[in-house]
Amino acid sequence: MHIYRITIGAMLSLATVLWSSVAVAANPTAEPAILVATPALQDQLFGASVLVVTPLASGEHIGFFLNRPTRMKLSEMFPDHVPSKKVTEPVYLGGTENVEALFALVQRQGRADATQIQLANNLYIEVERVRVDRVIEKEHQQARFFAGIVIWQRGELVSEIRNNFWYVQDVDAQIVLRKSTAGMWEELVKRIEQSKYAITAMNATHPILPAPSAGRFPE
Repeated sequence: MHIYRITIGAMLSLATVLWSSVAVAANPTAEPAILVATPALQDQLFGASVLVVTPLASGEHIGFFLNRPTRMKLSEMFPDHVPSKKVTEPVYLGGTENVEALFALVQRQGRADATQIQLANNLYIEVERVRVDRVIEKEHQQARFFAGIVIWQRGELVSEIRNNFWYVQDVDAQIVLRKSTAGMWEELVKRIEQSKYAITAMNATHPILPAPSAGRFPE
């Protein structure tokens, strides 16, 4: 009997953690997030994709593909720019909008200022040309560079999530700046699906959790 109480207590503690993770799905686009395409999203570019996104004050969302590396290097884009020759990582396709523009995601200590967009603790987006140049020159080892951006108009991303096109995950710098993105989508989908299965199985025995949705799931 004593062992049974411990088991139920541990299960309730786990349920509390899972509830907290799932509950934030009520408004999954209010904070920066990682989007993982669901198998239902059948699109040549967006299918099997992983993106990092953030909301804007205007109600729009912007994001960047995390698993669309190109064959282009900064040294090829800027052959006369000496610091660019030190960057060995490829430039990633960020999105289909403004493909002529270069953006940087950089991990650094300190608070964001008015020209930065903060994704998570110590993780920022740089959009201004001068500041992107500075990242190339001084912070390229902890940065990733993107050509282009994805833009969702007000309400578009919410609609896509409701249509089961995206799983929504908390921003993780290890995923955003992962060196090799090969197999990233498959790994994240498997992890999410396993989490969904665990919640569903627990509900079947002890119905104390909300039904899984396309919102956030514990990693």
